[in-house]
Amino acid sequence: MGKGIAQKIIDAHLVSFDEETGEIAIKIDNTLTQDSTGTMAYLQFEAMGVKRVKTERSTAYIDHNTLQAGFENADDHEYIKTVASKHGVYFSKPGNGICHQVNLERFGKPGKTLLGSDSHTPTGGGIGMLAIGAGGLDVAVAMAGGAYYIPKPKICNVVLKGRLNPCVAAKDIILEVLKILTVKGGVGKIIEYTGEGVKTLSVPERATITNMGAELGATTSIFPSDEITREFLKAQGREKDWTEIKPDADAVYDETVEIDLGTLAPMVACPHSPDAVKGVDEVGKIKVDQVAIGSCTNSSYMDMMKVAKILKGNTVHKDVSLVIAPGSKQVLTMLAENGALADMISAGARILESACGPCIGMGQAPKTDAVSVRSFNRNFFGRSGTKSAQVYLASPEVAAYTAIKGVLSDPRELDIDLTVDMPKEFLINDNLVIAPVSEEEADKAVVVRGPNIKPFPLNTEMPDTIEAKALLKMEDNITTDHIMPSNASLLPYRSNIPHLSKFCLEPVDATFSERAKAEGKSFLVAGHNYGQGSSREHAALAPLYLGVKGVIAKSFARIHMANLINSGILPMVFKDEADYDKIDLNDVLEIKDARSQVLGDVIKVENKTKGYTFDTLLNVSKRQRQMLLHGGLLNYTKNQGK
Repeated sequence: MGKGIAQKIIDAHLVSFDEETGEIAIKIDNTLTQDSTGTMAYLQFEAMGVKRVKTERSTAYIDHNTLQAGFENADDHEYIKTVASKHGVYFSKPGNGICHQVNLERFGKPGKTLLGSDSHTPTGGGIGMLAIGAGGLDVAVAMAGGAYYIPKPKICNVVLKGRLNPCVAAKDIILEVLKILTVKGGVGKIIEYTGEGVKTLSVPERATITNMGAELGATTSIFPSDEITREFLKAQGREKDWTEIKPDADAVYDETVEIDLGTLAPMVACPHSPDAVKGVDEVGKIKVDQVAIGSCTNSSYMDMMKVAKILKGNTVHKDVSLVIAPGSKQVLTMLAENGALADMISAGARILESACGPCIGMGQAPKTDAVSVRSFNRNFFGRSGTKSAQVYLASPEVAAYTAIKGVLSDPRELDIDLTVDMPKEFLINDNLVIAPVSEEEADKAVVVRGPNIKPFPLNTEMPDTIEAKALLKMEDNITTDHIMPSNASLLPYRSNIPHLSKFCLEPVDATFSERAKAEGKSFLVAGHNYGQGSSREHAALAPLYLGVKGVIAKSFARIHMANLINSGILPMVFKDEADYDKIDLNDVLEIKDARSQVLGDVIKVENKTKGYTFDTLLNVSKRQRQMLLHGGLLNYTKNQGK
């Protein structure tokens, strides 16, 4: 039986496989962190007492919290810089670019495993890496030499046929996949792209597709490493890093989806979900107030050059604010040198620094009731910083043409050639990547901690009985933006859980934090796909700090469920979804013999207020059951010595 790309890489890195539970453990070659999750990850790494990272390469990026309105972000950057240097981690300074774009350009290697404390780490799949997003604690364990544990994923083969028509983009491919599979259709799966259509896509286009695979809930997405990959790495001066990886001719997959690229048209994801996909023509020429181009999805040199071609000689519509953020210093410098940056500025674009910026709510919030068209990956409610805004996700081509017209517009109306040739040589200057001190110098290296950095919360061992109120009942698709908001005013406090906890679940219920602190302990009740979105473990740490003991949901998003377990919070799934409807706010729920029940697949929960008992499922591995008993991964690691 033949193997696909993902299976080959898994097999080459397999540490263990539990046939009973289906859990695999894989060796991690590389890690990445970014500054909104990195501070916590390095605090956790320090708590393990490991002197030096044990990966082939680990890199700390500064790309999220770059708005320095106070001392907090700058202090966190200094902490990350100094702790990285001491422990053997490379440090990418602010201004060097977005972690996924830079890692793709400069450090990613086909066939390697990459674990990142950011949900869009699968961008690396564009060059044939097995790149997975995870919580910061999982990344810290990987840096310390530990394996990464996940349920063995199913592999979905997306077969691409034909070729994209002019002005139809890679963004439209992933929007089509989201339309087919939905935001929960990738949970427990790896999405592997094959077919003749793959050969028509450049590495940046492939990376756009694997990047937004995160919105499917997928473990990761991956493309072959072929001659196109080789040419990209050669242009980056890294041909030696290339390895061919392709599926066997008789590769077997768990599921297959076919897409004829020639049938696709420009599309948008409508508010407020990446899978609410419609054709641009179907939505119609709605008035647009803001256009934002960039993010780790669509900020490559190729994307930016197409945008510059559309803008050249034109003027941004008088009613539109256009902002553009090139993805890396490399991209920005090349645009400056070839005149494309001048074309953008001349048209009326505002150029932002090479960072995540408005994609994560770090500035450029739209006006009240605005329509904003963005080449980003998420359009969750309120994520832009303006709750009343209607955010549409689109390709850079759609976004740029819309900025000129003032209404949502189909770039196929343009009479220009948007072909951009891949550079034979990219401009290479890694002077903003700081190497760590040597192992001999590490003992003398000083780690600098600012006053905003507070100790992270640790759980205690699970008690025999857990009794608490259901303090919040939520609907389907509650995101990590709901659980732990991440706007410009809160991002500087990612290293201060006590402060962040005041805003936990505020978009759902502004009184929750105050009520949770008063109660001391609580349960949360939710619908399907609870915790979709970011990898931020703060969405588990803040509830932990507030005393949340368990979450009972119809289903969970992969990364958030892992983060809850890492924090020692029970993630329970309704065995009968009808029991969700029976629970009311403030019902008292009790789990008796919790420690023994956690060792089984079913946990019985008594609703003491209404006088009945219902079953929940605990779909976790044997190792995770032990983690829950110990009160989380860090306690388990310390107690087990592994």
